[in-house]
Amino acid sequence: MGHAENSLDLAASSYLRSAVHQPVNWHQWGAEAFERAKREDKPVLLDIGAVWCHWCHVMDRESYEDPELAAIVNEHFVAIKVDRDERPDVDSRYQAAVQAISGQGGWPLTAFLTPDGRPYFGGTYFPRGDRYGRPGFERVLLTMADVWKTRREEALESADSVFAAIEHGESFSGRAGSLSPEIVDKILASAVGQFDPRNGGFGSQPKFPHPAMLDLLIDAAGRTGDEAMRQAATITLAKMACGGIYDQLAGGFHRYSTDERWVVPHFEKMLYDNAGLLANYVHAFQSFADANAAQVARDIIRWLDEVMTDRERGGFYASQDADLSLDDDGDYFTWTRDEAAAVLTPDEMAVAGPYWDIGELGDMHHNPAKNVLHRKFSVEEVAKQAERSPDETMALLRTAHEKLLAARLTRPTPYIDRTIYTSWNAMAVSAYLEAAKVLQLHDVREFALKTLDRLLAEGWNPDAGLAHVVAYPDSAPGQRVAGVLDDYAFLMLALLDGWEATGDRRYYDAATEIGEAMAARLYDKEEGGFFDTEHAEGALGVLAARRKPLQDTPTPAGNPSAAIALLRLEALSGGEDFRKMAHETLESFAAIVEHIGLYAGTYGLALELLLLAPAQVVVIGAGQEARKLAAMATARHAVNKSVIVLRPEQVTAENLPPALAETLPNLPELGGGKPFAVVCRGMSCLPPTDNSETLLESLREI
Repeated sequence: MGHAENSLDLAASSYLRSAVHQPVNWHQWGAEAFERAKREDKPVLLDIGAVWCHWCHVMDRESYEDPELAAIVNEHFVAIKVDRDERPDVDSRYQAAVQAISGQGGWPLTAFLTPDGRPYFGGTYFPRGDRYGRPGFERVLLTMADVWKTRREEALESADSVFAAIEHGESFSGRAGSLSPEIVDKILASAVGQFDPRNGGFGSQPKFPHPAMLDLLIDAAGRTGDEAMRQAATITLAKMACGGIYDQLAGGFHRYSTDERWVVPHFEKMLYDNAGLLANYVHAFQSFADANAAQVARDIIRWLDEVMTDRERGGFYASQDADLSLDDDGDYFTWTRDEAAAVLTPDEMAVAGPYWDIGELGDMHHNPAKNVLHRKFSVEEVAKQAERSPDETMALLRTAHEKLLAARLTRPTPYIDRTIYTSWNAMAVSAYLEAAKVLQLHDVREFALKTLDRLLAEGWNPDAGLAHVVAYPDSAPGQRVAGVLDDYAFLMLALLDGWEATGDRRYYDAATEIGEAMAARLYDKEEGGFFDTEHAEGALGVLAARRKPLQDTPTPAGNPSAAIALLRLEALSGGEDFRKMAHETLESFAAIVEHIGLYAGTYGLALELLLLAPAQVVVIGAGQEARKLAAMATARHAVNKSVIVLRPEQVTAENLPPALAETLPNLPELGGGKPFAVVCRGMSCLPPTDNSETLLESLREI
């Protein structure tokens, strides 16, 4: 039996390829596996995981690499392995199912399905033998095989009720609620209520960053001057940047913290977290002139540029693993006091030790000598302790930082998944363009545009629609994975950002084309709102269940993201259809959205955008003066404000989107050759000005 029947060697996904050598007869998700299950009248064992997921590898090693256990799997089940990053449509549905069965989801996800793919039992990680108060996997396998043979009615009944739970999970029917600013107030109040003023973040451990909610808080604090909201955002961002969740040497954030003080993280680093947080730190700098936030933003970019990008062709990689093997737990990222002392001079160690909290007793369970670098003291406090001047301390910390990073780069590096996903790349493009605009980083803008061009060229096809995967590692030819709602919505947003960054009409046109495809393929014309996938006849397993994603999971939720994209497009096109669709989408969730609190950040931003008139600042001109006006216009982040800089030759009826073409082409002669700015609100514009103070004044009014 063994390896001969494991069909994963045909897979392109990093996670599936990591299991090629296992003695389980794995199949990829597809019709062939389910046909085999029907033919042999066997239940399906479904494993969903990810290459960056520690417990997935633990379960692989303990169970799926064990020939004895593999024999049980091969005898009683048809086994299917799925990469959750590659197939978010499959993952989200089986997560809802396992949540309904066991009360918790996560990865690895282990589910037992009828031959037509409906789950009758499931859980997450099962240990090889009985322990941790959990039944051992062997016992679970034999029990589930027996249930299928001897108590099939029960299994089928269970599968029916679970299927109903998946459908109900996120499809709320009907226009139940009216849209009002009070909904946003309730969402904000729930975040402020869960805010931890001592450590930053929301709730207790484990702590996740909530980028969409942080953006909503920054936006609302900037608009209303509310101090509690400002603190919830700024204290969280500051504490995270001092914590071990932030890579103090290379930059970039790990996925989440296991404790409430952000000290010991799960060390994998995901592209989507870093894209969302990059935007947060840029917005915090924009709104509150926080220089530290700008520095963190530059460091996230530094890490992405050096580790996570295809410099030549454009594109951002998906993730970096937490560890090298199962016997290490973040060893690449952590330090014993001796390891640090070996690369630093005694003077450097005297300040680096207290600054990054590198002690004899560290933070890691598996090796108490290992420290996660994090900051408890400011440079001034460390200088005082070391009896040195702040400047001298700063200089020593700089050389210590260089040496520690250089030493770390000689360690074997955790695996980088070089898959290029449309949705996550689009998020990163948007964050890069935002950072480039606010921090005036030319190279960052160019790389974002190069990536955007690649996503369009390789991911979009007007007939087939959008692809979810633009490229697999080592250019492996994988099967085409159809784009989901996130891919459409995030790419539209990135294209609109591309248009604002360049004034190049083709980005606006592509956003319109993809918006129309998203509406045609995914919009629910009866009830409003967007499905995450297209309706396919004869969909496998639970893919037939229709879902409308509303909650941020940590990526922004598909429905409110689609609404934001449509509202932004409508402000440029003047087309009422897009606005109506966005309105109906938000309306269909209005009655229940306040109950998801922290996970409703994107919905709150979308509703703000719907209720506030859009403000567009158009700067016409080139050179130093134009840049100065643009910098004034960019100060203070607001969800309903966009800033576009156009060269005079771009201000033509052919190049401009319809709404701008009505007002702008008559303006260039007003400038008399000097750069100037126009502020438009909705369909009306204020008189042009070349004075940055006047511009600030008109922005304050709106």
